[in-house]
Amino acid sequence: MELPAPLRQGVERLLETIPLPALRQAAKTLSDRYRAELRDGRLHMAEEMAVKAYLATRLPATYAAARASLDALAEARPDFQPKTLLDVGAGPGTVLWATTDLWPDLEQAVLFEASAAVRKVGQSLALDTIVASTDWRAGDVTIDLADLKPADLVTCAYVLDEIAPASLPKLVGRLWQLTADTLLIVEPGTPAGWQRILAVRRHLLEAGAHVLVPCPHEAPCPLELPDWCHFSRRVARSRLHRLAKDAEVPWEDEKFIYVAASRQPAASRAARVIAPPKAGSGKVLLKLCRPDGSAGETLFTKRDGELFKQARRLDWGDTLDDRSG
Repeated sequence: MELPAPLRQGVERLLETIPLPALRQAAKTLSDRYRAELRDGRLHMAEEMAVKAYLATRLPATYAAARASLDALAEARPDFQPKTLLDVGAGPGTVLWATTDLWPDLEQAVLFEASAAVRKVGQSLALDTIVASTDWRAGDVTIDLADLKPADLVTCAYVLDEIAPASLPKLVGRLWQLTADTLLIVEPGTPAGWQRILAVRRHLLEAGAHVLVPCPHEAPCPLELPDWCHFSRRVARSRLHRLAKDAEVPWEDEKFIYVAASRQPAASRAARVIAPPKAGSGKVLLKLCRPDGSAGETLFTKRDGELFKQARRLDWGDTLDDRSG
């Protein structure tokens, strides 16, 4: 999955004169902060160089995760055509770009972001390219959401890992209040990220929300540590990305976890592939989360006919319409 061409070109223009040693150091500092999930009162991207390091080394991956999550949401609710977006913790507009790529008729977007440096870059990238009317707002996501208006689609991607755990219930409650139709939350695909998503899911179900994706049910999650639910997208690294991170491999796998909940139920429920498929001659083994609330591996062989043909085409994160299972 690649960035939309206008976004990729805009990023390249912003980065073309940056000295590589400075970008390399900024990328290392940013990566260390994200990996440690630091909550020291400082913004990860308070400075312009940190924002540019993010554009070079993180934007393609977070875009891929956001777009994959939105694609799953669209599959679950094919009738959903949002006209308004509220993105809380918007960064440089990652979710905005993914949303308008999927739903070009989006009319209005409010982007809430604490960092002035990030807002400046986000506005620059969207200028004369994003058709939807955009309104960038400043503020702390834990205390400054009172004056916002509800939107059809509310999103919060890669934000909860920066929030103190004690603040999460109130934040999730406010996000749901602002949701006219559907709320999407995306987190890193780590065990800690999965635990945050599980807490969000419980809170939303208690509030009367309908879980759309990735879960094909609203029962308690059947997985237990050391196992955990997450997904992955392979992302091509640009030349500058490889140089900034001293990386030799021309790609990286972005692990992520998400939950989308709506005021409308899903049109249908289908089992979801929750691990890389294991294929062999005339057979494929899929680990599935099923509509009945269970999870486990199922072996499909040629004897399963059309179901086997469908199973063989699936990848991690896809759905299998197995009415029998």
